[in-house]
Amino acid sequence: MGFGGRRKMWLIYVCDEEEKELGRQQAPGSCPHCGGKVEAVDVEAQWKFCFLPMCFKIKRKYFCSLCSRRLVLYY
Repeated sequence: MGFGGRRKMWLIYVCDEEEKELGRQQAPGSCPHCGGKVEAVDVEAQWKFCFLPMCFKIKRKYFCSLCSRRLVLYY
């Protein structure tokens, strides 16, 4: 064995985020990039650590239906 007979231990963290689409609907406004229609998408997000669910959220994301860009809402 090299390096004085020491063994290296590797620690691996297994984190994962699953997203599932719940529904879509048309949102008011237009895309600032191409002028297309905006869609609001409700998404269920679940964080897992070593296959155990840690966090559960429902988010609303906005996308352009024409250029498919993700749009961010500023107040």
